[in-house]
Amino acid sequence: MIRWVVFDFGQVLVRFDPHAMCARYLDDEADIAVMEQVLFDRLYWDKLDAGTITDEETVALAKGRLPVHLRDKAGEIFFNWIYMLPEIDGMRALLEELKANGVPLCLLSNISRYFADHSDEIGILSYFDHCLFSAVCGMTKPHRAMFMHACDVCACEPQELLFVDDSPANIQGATEAGLCGYRFDGNVGALRDFLCEKGVLKA
Repeated sequence: MIRWVVFDFGQVLVRFDPHAMCARYLDDEADIAVMEQVLFDRLYWDKLDAGTITDEETVALAKGRLPVHLRDKAGEIFFNWIYMLPEIDGMRALLEELKANGVPLCLLSNISRYFADHSDEIGILSYFDHCLFSAVCGMTKPHRAMFMHACDVCACEPQELLFVDDSPANIQGATEAGLCGYRFDGNVGALRDFLCEKGVLKA
């Protein structure tokens, strides 16, 4: 029996689009492309997710790789990306339905400490009973320890936890840890149908 529903953040609750983020601050397509490639490089973001580099260090390193005329914009974009996350259509209504039916919710996200520190400013997260951020936890998906940590926080067995993520690797890690996994493809209606099949919601 599913007792908790656990959601990923980016591309599940909200759209994460670095190109659009950069385009909010830059006009030239070539500049946008360079900024996106450097500022959102996984070289930095994997370390941010793991909590092994600070956001300030990331910006400083990125500036060192950017043309001079783009350096001032790097910090402006980086420290505002968390406010440029449009919600996935229909997701808020689904969360409201889950909460109205007494279903507890947990967030499980590979994300930076800066985001964690400002997470109370992200309205859609107000629906969640627990928010687990990788940089704070010191572990990341798809490692088993991250999923076991979620089970401990939710005080449930792995099979009692339904995990929703867009990443095949993360879903595989979750199912190997004993969780019920659902790969989200952007279709909120299909996710709701699945929740009904599992008895979490009523059709």
